[in-house]
Amino acid sequence: MANTPQAKKRIRRNAARALVNGNRVGRIRTFVKKAEAALESGDKVAATAAMLQVQPELMRGVAKGVLHKNTASRKFARLTKRLTALA
Repeated sequence: MANTPQAKKRIRRNAARALVNGNRVGRIRTFVKKAEAALESGDKVAATAAMLQVQPELMRGVAKGVLHKNTASRKFARLTKRLTALA
């Protein structure tokens, strides 16, 4: 158990940041799922629109530190590959 005031504050801050970061990751997952659903449906217009929303969300996750840069790039590349396969 934390004894120092600094350690107690760190525990409080970690809990608060975990909530914020969890919401960020959840938001990113939602956009990725929407893009995957659009790709599954085969609708190229909807898939393109979804991809235009996914890319900034992934990069925002990288900027905020909740995703690794390569992870976001890999996810976007795989989605893009599936989008080009629709054509």
